[in-house]
Amino acid sequence: MIKKCLFPAAGYGTRFLPATKSMPKEMMPVVNKPLIEYGVEEAIHAGMDGMCIVTGRGKHTLMDHFDKNYELEHQIEGTNKEELLVDIRHLIDSANFTYIRQREMKGLGHAILTGRELVGDEPFAVVLADDLCVNTQGDGVLAQMVSLYKQFRCSIVAVQEVPRDQTHKYGVIAGEAIRDDLLRVNDMVEKPAPGTEPSNLAIIGRYILTPDIFELIEKTDPGKGGEIQITDALLKQAQQGCVIAYKFKGQRFDCGSVEGYIEATNFCYNNLYLQDSQAELKQQPTARQEVKQPEPA
Repeated sequence: MIKKCLFPAAGYGTRFLPATKSMPKEMMPVVNKPLIEYGVEEAIHAGMDGMCIVTGRGKHTLMDHFDKNYELEHQIEGTNKEELLVDIRHLIDSANFTYIRQREMKGLGHAILTGRELVGDEPFAVVLADDLCVNTQGDGVLAQMVSLYKQFRCSIVAVQEVPRDQTHKYGVIAGEAIRDDLLRVNDMVEKPAPGTEPSNLAIIGRYILTPDIFELIEKTDPGKGGEIQITDALLKQAQQGCVIAYKFKGQRFDCGSVEGYIEATNFCYNNLYLQDSQAELKQQPTARQEVKQPEPA
């Protein structure tokens, strides 16, 4: 039903300077995979096969990563290193990757609007790669949201509770409870001033949007920081129709901050990388020891 996922990836990643001076923040590795690869895996597992990436100046490594590297593959062909490319080869074969450049940094709403030509007139998902989401107990966050979309057929934002003194960093929602993990949004504020937040439910980097959001973004004036905010467009959509907020199952790491990035690396190493390595070892055949027979007297 939802086949395309949009990745806004044109930002400068200034919180990680000087590392991001020449490397896109989306290519920052968490253990042995860049952030955006985790996001693409999540989208594919949710049934999507169209990866639409909004890039910017100096982001060519994003395109190179999801393409074949003939020189590298020739060098490691036939060696045990070749196995390390199995996962990324599978991703490349499982999806189509299209790209468009955002010429000016005018906010997340503008980045999503820039991706309109890639998405077309259909519902789509949005993943912010520096929000790394992991659910070791079941479906990923996007897969959970796709299931909800089949029921509600409206825009959906993923939310989580944050400390009140942190709400000024996020888009914050308020709404009427539908059930314990769902709310119908009736208010939404981008980075509210301390003490003015409508709740402590913060939007994180997972969205499912209906295509009418593009016209609403076009009619949205610049807001907080002089940028076109997706929260302003979503609030209009909520007032005119319906937007659902979903308290997702799983863990989210803010890999746009140094602290969150380190937490994500430790978690993924201990809970994903080591388990995968142990599973591979179990699948490998054990070498049989030859028992030397005594020579006849």
